[in-house]
Amino acid sequence: MTIANPLTPEDIKSARVANPKIRERDLAHSLGISEGEFLAAWEGEGVRRIRPDMDVLFSRLAEVGEVMALTRNENAVHEKIGVYEGYIPRERVAMFLGEGINLRLFRAHWVHGFAVEKGEGDDVKRSLQFFDAHGDAVHKIHARPATDIAAWSALVDTLAMPSDASVPGFTPPVSKAEVTDPNEEQIAQLRERWASLEDTHDFQGLIARLGFKRLQAIRAVGPEFTWRLADDAIDAVFNTAAADGTVIMVFVRNPGCLQIHAGTVSNIKRTGDWLNVMDSDFHMHLKTSAISECWLISRPSKDGEVVSVEAYDEKGDRIILINGFWKEGVANAPDWQKLVTGLPRHALASAA
Repeated sequence: MTIANPLTPEDIKSARVANPKIRERDLAHSLGISEGEFLAAWEGEGVRRIRPDMDVLFSRLAEVGEVMALTRNENAVHEKIGVYEGYIPRERVAMFLGEGINLRLFRAHWVHGFAVEKGEGDDVKRSLQFFDAHGDAVHKIHARPATDIAAWSALVDTLAMPSDASVPGFTPPVSKAEVTDPNEEQIAQLRERWASLEDTHDFQGLIARLGFKRLQAIRAVGPEFTWRLADDAIDAVFNTAAADGTVIMVFVRNPGCLQIHAGTVSNIKRTGDWLNVMDSDFHMHLKTSAISECWLISRPSKDGEVVSVEAYDEKGDRIILINGFWKEGVANAPDWQKLVTGLPRHALASAA
């Protein structure tokens, strides 16, 4: 992010003193800098630079025991409490397939890392925070009361960068290319290939090869596969799932990380614009006022029809995706099928 007069660390610290109650992320945005740039100003004062080395970090993270994994985008925060188990260090997209923590990690976007300590004595809060080249957060790991702090500290020491090490600077984000409308041939190919899907994991690659953005494809494919929902349908998804005990899968992603919850939800609370899940091992904070479009989407697979609910903001970026839980041979459980059938449709979709 480029500004006319770049702020010094002293400028940033002074702004923090003047605005002690504002969240750091919000204060950074008000200053015209990224969250990563804000955090870097405190290096040496409870903040250490660490290498964003996935393979070292995630091959040893289980040693620290229970932590909280946090992945967010602009309008959704996804928090899972558990142990980082089941690491699969693939070349481009590493994975965690543990029972509690389930992640997809996109290596190219892990550029900056920090170990952070705040507070004193018994009230110290510890976290590992990772950012992309622009300083936008991709993933954070927070220590909890049950965390093994000796193992945590040893891991931080292993990852710590020397004080004289050169580190990459933060780069301005690249403007998104303008989205052009698809032609009839593209739409026909989209419908044909969508109908022949056998694995939902191939979906994103399919639409990219045809030149579609995700929401653009959802809008274009037609009512055989997608249906516009009311913008408040997400509330109905979580409230109904909680009331009926429906097992769901909740996906939140940013360019560097996708985090998944698979299980039930129970403690649903609303605070102003935010819909919250506050369960023992899963917390979610969703800014529903930012939802511009909500869609019910059907994709064929070898295990049957896979049905998901997806919400998008006004820029066309996906905020959240919710699936039913499936096992081999059965794409969606009957209770999920019942839930999505009862979701409120958008007024224009109902009129059609």
